[in-house]
Amino acid sequence: MSSQTLLERSTAGGAPHRAAVNVASPGCAASVASHRCAVVEHRWVNARYKYLRLAAEAPLARTTRPGQFYQLHCPTDEVHQPFLLRPMSVYGTGPDEGGIEFLYNVTGVGTKALAKLPMGGHMDIVGPLGNTFTFDASFERILVVARGVGLATMAPLVRQAGAAGVGVTALMSARTPGDLMQAEFLRGVPARVHAVYDSDGTSSVEAMEVLLRRLLVEEAPQVVYTCGSHRLLMLLQRVLADYPQIHGEVAMEQRMACGMGVCLSCVRLFDSGGSGHLKQFKRVCREGPVFPVREVVGEVEFG
Repeated sequence: MSSQTLLERSTAGGAPHRAAVNVASPGCAASVASHRCAVVEHRWVNARYKYLRLAAEAPLARTTRPGQFYQLHCPTDEVHQPFLLRPMSVYGTGPDEGGIEFLYNVTGVGTKALAKLPMGGHMDIVGPLGNTFTFDASFERILVVARGVGLATMAPLVRQAGAAGVGVTALMSARTPGDLMQAEFLRGVPARVHAVYDSDGTSSVEAMEVLLRRLLVEEAPQVVYTCGSHRLLMLLQRVLADYPQIHGEVAMEQRMACGMGVCLSCVRLFDSGGSGHLKQFKRVCREGPVFPVREVVGEVEFG
């Protein structure tokens, strides 16, 4: 059953609905559902990003985990008519049991249509989808490396670490200081923040490698997490080769259609054995979106 079919199910009179479908699979929730949500808050954070908070009847705050995502049914108008649902990482949950939050960059047809969603309106979403970050409350410190919309994906992980008393070091990259959104990322969690920017050259691969290696030694994190930049992923993969004791994870960003592993539009190549001898394709939406950094294979050319 496609996610579109899920969204078209409703109860008489257009009441909020919840149509479930089993999608049992390793690394995926046992079941997902479509939810008709009320738009509680929708505002600009800066010139490029908007914050969206929805409220569902289902207890999404209890069933959603850091790293997971939802498929959003964006509205349409005369100018913007997105056909497919849009995958979007969860930025946060709560404070009510049905509360779910998203932070998104207004850039394409889908997000431009989404940006017009009015307060007091309704939106259909499907999820939660995908797996979650590996986290243990016994960790002493984690390092999160974020750029752009990747900070929305890892914000729930930062809150989880803060609630568990785990130290957080954040290496944040942005175009300019105005794009950083440090407060939106940390949301009150104490952290050691290192910010780098395109505007002053500190976000170059060469400069970040020097900083990253210093942080791995001085901060001694048990795990490094990243999302939001293929360039940062490849940098971490190269650097972590010299630190085998540190685990690395990445929340992959990939174009996808169904979000449930049916259409196979989001497959990527992975080295599941970690030695280069056991390569296989995996679906980012079902086996991911979170994968060990060391298993990701670079861009693959076909033909």
